[in-house]
Amino acid sequence: MINRVLFYNSGGGIGDAIQILPLINTLKNELKNTKFYYLSAHENHFNSTLKELNSEIETLDLKIKYFGFRWWHALIIKKKIKEQNIESFDLILDLQTKIRNSLILKMIPHKKFISACFNFKFSKPNLNIEKENEIGMTILKAVNILLEKNYQFSEYNIDQIHKKFHLESEKLLPNKNYVGLSITQGNIYRKKGWSFENIIKICNKLLESNKIPVFFIDKKNIELKNKLIKLLPTALFPEHSSNLSGPALVACLGKRLEFVISIDNGVMHMLSLSKVPMITLFGPTDSEKFAPKYKNSIVLDSKKLYNTKNVSAITVEDVLEAAKQHLNFSY
Repeated sequence: MINRVLFYNSGGGIGDAIQILPLINTLKNELKNTKFYYLSAHENHFNSTLKELNSEIETLDLKIKYFGFRWWHALIIKKKIKEQNIESFDLILDLQTKIRNSLILKMIPHKKFISACFNFKFSKPNLNIEKENEIGMTILKAVNILLEKNYQFSEYNIDQIHKKFHLESEKLLPNKNYVGLSITQGNIYRKKGWSFENIIKICNKLLESNKIPVFFIDKKNIELKNKLIKLLPTALFPEHSSNLSGPALVACLGKRLEFVISIDNGVMHMLSLSKVPMITLFGPTDSEKFAPKYKNSIVLDSKKLYNTKNVSAITVEDVLEAAKQHLNFSY
């Protein structure tokens, strides 16, 4: 009997959380009488920023900042669990692969432990798993072996989102000739942004083909918005025209777009929930790990194309050709 399950994720971004959303949904649907907890080195986005996606999960709040990233956490973890009035977890799912974090996490009392770290050698019992494209699918495969089940991986369905967000997206983008652009990065320490010059060039090409550029940028980023409007007066900024906001609205707006051009960022993951055709530009980050994985998700990786981590090495022509070949876009 599985009464308590703990998910652990060391990634702090919204994108990291969205990537494991299908796994959480799958197990919550299959194990209906089980209590699920989420432990993160950072914020539990499911109960805050992602709350409107209706996939809430209880936070295991140990009041330890950056849990798993400091060796001294091993000295206090058992005491912290006792303070939660929890004897043990029936199953712990380690969704990251840092050895230190996994070793500390494993000190939490448990019956079964699944971790992709060190090729599942840290799992209890030991598992031999062939990895899938997504961490969620790999972990579910391990769960099925361990529990002798055949749970089927179910993708997140945006129909779970409240109807008001769907209606708002239809009001904001009533037509069908929109192309989304997500061009700002959340992590300032990694240079993931495509050059502004390229963004303007691609938008002008879209306009020549009677497509309207739709930008997804933070409402606070007025300076960038004004800069874009000056050069692209017909561009749209739907979130800026709504009282609603957040990932739920962005995901629903994705359904209103012909396709999306995005760098590797949180908005890319939000839009991917709608399964909108998407061209994603990667530079310093790992496209194999972070790119959306579904039909019509096209990846342009500067490391593979030009042997450089500089994402701006990807040309406007590269993007246009990808749109032409894979998304039937003519220019």
